[in-house]
Amino acid sequence: MSTAAITISIVVMLLCIMSTGFPIALSLLFVGIAGILIWANPAALSVLPSTIIVATTKDFFIALPMFIFMAGVLQTSGVGTRLYDTFWKWFAGLRGGLAAATVGVSTVLAATTGSGSTATVTMGMIAYPEMKKRGYSKYLAVGSICCGGCLGPLIPPSITMILVAAYADLSIGKLFISGVFPGLLTSGLFMLYILALCYLHPEKGPAVPRSERASWPEKFISLRGAILPILLVIVVLGFIYTGITTPSEAGGMGAFGALCCAAYYRNLTVANLKQAMASSIRITAMIYWIIIGGSAFSSLLAITGVSNFIGELFAGADLNRWIIFAIMMFIIFVLGMLMDSTPIVIITMPIFMPIARSLDFDPLWFGLIVTMNLLIGFLTPPFGLAMFYFKGIGHKDLSMLDLYIGCLPFVFMMSLALVLCIFFPAIATWLPNQMIR
Repeated sequence: MSTAAITISIVVMLLCIMSTGFPIALSLLFVGIAGILIWANPAALSVLPSTIIVATTKDFFIALPMFIFMAGVLQTSGVGTRLYDTFWKWFAGLRGGLAAATVGVSTVLAATTGSGSTATVTMGMIAYPEMKKRGYSKYLAVGSICCGGCLGPLIPPSITMILVAAYADLSIGKLFISGVFPGLLTSGLFMLYILALCYLHPEKGPAVPRSERASWPEKFISLRGAILPILLVIVVLGFIYTGITTPSEAGGMGAFGALCCAAYYRNLTVANLKQAMASSIRITAMIYWIIIGGSAFSSLLAITGVSNFIGELFAGADLNRWIIFAIMMFIIFVLGMLMDSTPIVIITMPIFMPIARSLDFDPLWFGLIVTMNLLIGFLTPPFGLAMFYFKGIGHKDLSMLDLYIGCLPFVFMMSLALVLCIFFPAIATWLPNQMIR
């Protein structure tokens, strides 16, 4: 059987199993084991245990549980409510101010949790009822919540970036720092769109009446709710940037800092700590199961020669390197519409990164562009994980069509940020290139 036929058969088998609703991790594991039995020597199964052990004990992944626990503690400490109160008081006087405040809160939450779901769910519960009460366009409200929430994987510290760095053989610290300016750029474009839209169409996002706005003393007092989480992020990223600590050590610092924040907010209770630990263990276990399944699948691709076949296919295509780049990005975009980012990274990065290096693309820049591309898939039908997270909150006045329509303008703004980072690589690479190590 030719390698091309094996490649097609593997893809078809994986898609068929996933279409049944079987968990992605177990789908990858099943296809990896079954594929080796069918298309390779069954004796090759003996390499799987050592491959999985090596994959799950990489130094890269020590940082994972630390940052996940940091996010869990901050989530249970009520930081989202305090941040929203701060941004609400500062932005309420602007047309579209509540939607812009939602994006601002989501940006900070993204930097403290590294997840696309936390900010979406938190703002869906807090911000949507407030914007609905104030007469905001439902499309603007859901768009600002879903798309603001999805910034988690882009703004460091990011769980997705840890996986990209691990499977692309990149520095976690440098990849983290490369996401700072692109993340702020994307957030800024979201805010700019909201404020411009509501300036031209005030009925879509009316300003809060002057009598209900906070006074200047109240605004400054409210900053106490935002200082600690923002300071925590600055310290964690600052220690990584200056080389004082490794990302793993910074993750431990972040987890300790999150406990200090919860204690300061008087939310470090046994129940909250238990909830944070349970959610951290659950998320970490889920990611590690995907890593195990992905390792088996990657072994299948290597043993059957599919990885080399795909690389040689691109190399021998005699295409402009930017066309090959566009093809790789399109594949990642399509996969992002169908599944979570973790398995996409595990499947594609070991294949695409060597191709990118052979075409003289900056590996750090390529890893950041892949991360940004995954975010767009996170918001695109037919799957659109961010919209399913929001829908799961239970707002019965919204349909999935409402969510898709509301997110479309923000997907365009995110695509604009991606294009800017492609044509102006320094947006992503300048800051990490200034790092000491």
